[in-house]
Amino acid sequence: METTSDKLVREFASAGKLRASINLGNPILARQPAPSAKPAGVSVDLATEFARRLGVEIELVLFDAAGKAAEALKNRDVDIGFVALDPLRGEGIRFSHPYVQIEGSYLVRAGSPVASNDDVDQLGNRVTVGAGSAYDLHLSRSLKHAQIVRAPTSPTVVDTFIEQQLEVAAGVRQQLEHDAQRFPGLRVLDGRFMVINQAMGIPGQYSDEAWRFLSAFIEEMKQTGFVARSLAHHRIDGAVVAPAAPL
Repeated sequence: METTSDKLVREFASAGKLRASINLGNPILARQPAPSAKPAGVSVDLATEFARRLGVEIELVLFDAAGKAAEALKNRDVDIGFVALDPLRGEGIRFSHPYVQIEGSYLVRAGSPVASNDDVDQLGNRVTVGAGSAYDLHLSRSLKHAQIVRAPTSPTVVDTFIEQQLEVAAGVRQQLEHDAQRFPGLRVLDGRFMVINQAMGIPGQYSDEAWRFLSAFIEEMKQTGFVARSLAHHRIDGAVVAPAAPL
């Protein structure tokens, strides 16, 4: 007779291995220094440990943008993934509670009249975001007057901002601070316009048992310090461990 563990392994690794969607568009979660290099980051560490718990081989499926990683989950092209919690993304994906929280910030030119976050949503301001990113989804709902311009991916936001002479760039604070060092005359605004909750997800068709197993895994990884150690190991300053899930 097949045991509960056997059923879970068969569900998570129906292709014979655990296929994990890894978003390289968010450097806080994962990075790949060179095309031939092995990806590294907190999402890679969590995926590897999850596969170890199941006793199966891991396959890292790499994407350059969060929207593509989310679509892979919805389409069952992967078994688990790491994407931001968002109402629109919730369609077709079952999320754990968050494991990491990230700040979303704005970047402008040094002489810009946009002095604070409150100045961004004005007619005439064009805000560039990574297409399909958590920032894109959030700002598409919240900005009423500023125009959104979509860069191909989150890492190309500031390049698009420079090339098209736009007024504001939005993204992960750490990425924007890095880009501000690449280009002279840029500054990141104080504060944040949103907190992004990063979670693990599975395709919506997966069972309640699979979702409970995934959710319990994430809570254990937070409570035992696994996530905190991973962030420290990869020298990530732009994120904090998410609070424990409510009882």
